[in-house]
Amino acid sequence: MTTTGTQQQVSPELRKWIVEQAQAGHPAESVLKAMLASGWTEDVAIEAMESTLRGHLEEQAQVQGLPPAVPVPDAALDESPLYIDAGDRRVAVLQAMYSPRVVVFGGLLSDEECEQLIALAKPRLARSLTVATKTGGEEVNADRTSNGMFFQRGESELLRRIEQRIARLVNWPEENGEGLQILQYGPGAEYKPHYDYFDPAEPGTPTILRRGGQRVGTILIYLAEPEKGGGTVFPDVHLEVGPKRGNAVFFSYDRAHPSTRTLHGGAPVLAGEKWIATKWLRERRFE
Repeated sequence: MTTTGTQQQVSPELRKWIVEQAQAGHPAESVLKAMLASGWTEDVAIEAMESTLRGHLEEQAQVQGLPPAVPVPDAALDESPLYIDAGDRRVAVLQAMYSPRVVVFGGLLSDEECEQLIALAKPRLARSLTVATKTGGEEVNADRTSNGMFFQRGESELLRRIEQRIARLVNWPEENGEGLQILQYGPGAEYKPHYDYFDPAEPGTPTILRRGGQRVGTILIYLAEPEKGGGTVFPDVHLEVGPKRGNAVFFSYDRAHPSTRTLHGGAPVLAGEKWIATKWLRERRFE
């Protein structure tokens, strides 16, 4: 694997070599280092690795009979920025994971915005429901022991401002977002690990999908911090995100299947009270 000249072309042989290295368990850093040592420029090497491995994973998914991948929202992280311009606010990038795609943002909301959302939500709180995938309606679920409410998309100037900020942050149309949901978790309350996409095998899913297609991304924004507990956990990758006020965790899922490794949950609150805002993003305009 060597290269010469200024016009570097990624050959089938190189792509085969990259896949072989990944299958052998070599980390991406060592593969990149080997390519650079052979004369590949860094930008060409990184693009070759990413495109080759994405293609390989998609081929393997199709062989296994998984649903086809779809476009998903994502933040512009190609140059590893410390901050992203979200229009009216500069948002910090605190942590990023490629597979699954998980990004932790710092300061997505101000303290004042967090307080305003809580104040507006309090009079409208009720026991949280989940989507009833067998019917397409809603139901009380013992796995989710929070109180909550939904705002309509664009319901107020505050909501419109936040929705515009999120859309710019993850490069996804505002109209593809569901209304912001506010949730309150007291001591002992939790949401056991689950997936946010709608299971294609459930009879109620076709009804749900008529309103905007599949969910393809989630943003959880922390509005108030508990004294203990209440983190967002991703069991498949042993990740826990602490519920720091104003921060958010974003994750996307390009197919409705556990292979996305986006199983997640809200750990029990051990002391104090946790408030979060949830924004689900759909494939198409959400009606």
